[in-house]
Amino acid sequence: VQLQASGGGLVQAGGSLRLTCTSSGRLLSAFNMAWFRQAPGEERKFVAAIHTSGVRKSYEDSVTGRFTISRDNVKNEVYLQMNSLEREDTAMYYCAAKSGGTLRTTSYTYWGQGTQVTVSS
Repeated sequence: VQLQASGGGLVQAGGSLRLTCTSSGRLLSAFNMAWFRQAPGEERKFVAAIHTSGVRKSYEDSVTGRFTISRDNVKNEVYLQMNSLEREDTAMYYCAAKSGGTLRTTSYTYWGQGTQVTVSS
């Protein structure tokens, strides 16, 4: 499964961005999907995940209430809507996919190339 993440950019604190994850050739509807992020000098960290059904979701505490993960299985896309962005949200954001299992885990099978999000004060 090849994943492509897009939608990153430079935004002022308090602003919003929407990231999109797509796949060429494979249907994302078969996979639990997640977003991770990695800031310079830090480990890659879990941000949010969504079950294949689109109903069950999980969020990292610091983004709860600000970020929303969603999916459109018809368009074969997964989204991360990021509102009220803070400087601490600056990182490379990656989408990931796996078949079944726990949502909130680092054990995802397939990874995209990442899209940079930079939040300025």
